[in-house]
Amino acid sequence: MAMVSAMDIDFFRLGREHLTGFLQRMGEKLAGEAGRLLEIGPQEHFGARHCLRNYEVETFDVVDTYKPNYVGDITKTNEFIPADRYDCVVCMDVIEHTLDPFGLIREVRRILRHEGLLLISAPLNARIHGPIPDCWRFTEHGFKVLLRDFEILELDILQTPGRDLFPIHYNLLAKNDKNKRALDSELQFRFIN
Repeated sequence: MAMVSAMDIDFFRLGREHLTGFLQRMGEKLAGEAGRLLEIGPQEHFGARHCLRNYEVETFDVVDTYKPNYVGDITKTNEFIPADRYDCVVCMDVIEHTLDPFGLIREVRRILRHEGLLLISAPLNARIHGPIPDCWRFTEHGFKVLLRDFEILELDILQTPGRDLFPIHYNLLAKNDKNKRALDSELQFRFIN
């Protein structure tokens, strides 16, 4: 049986605090915005409803445990959700649990209006965790690739104490650009020694 280390517990707490602080900050930053918001994988933690109160919030999950508005696979086309329905999509610490992270981004782009906002996060320096499966870890470069057709407005990095370049957690705010189709050759990454 796998044991959870003190470091794992500490990193989980730091990651949660980072995510919560980001959502609170986004609530303040987007206080003047309104419209429809979809929260993916809401579970029973501090989420969009608490911070982005000016939005009409709907929820989406792969299971009906937490009574979401929609049950489905966000990595597939969900015909029951019209294209361009949402002004904002919140997907916090979900993408690493999907089987197809690129499919998730395609579906989010479809249901998010042009210039709609995406709040997304994922751990990097974290133990395997539930809900299973826990399939992926993304660096800032990985997020650049995933969000190639978005404009990344903010990249919020929680560094690992004493270990730069292996962050505990990432939060991002990005704007959907329905007209953008970035080629691999157009991607630009921060140079790291």
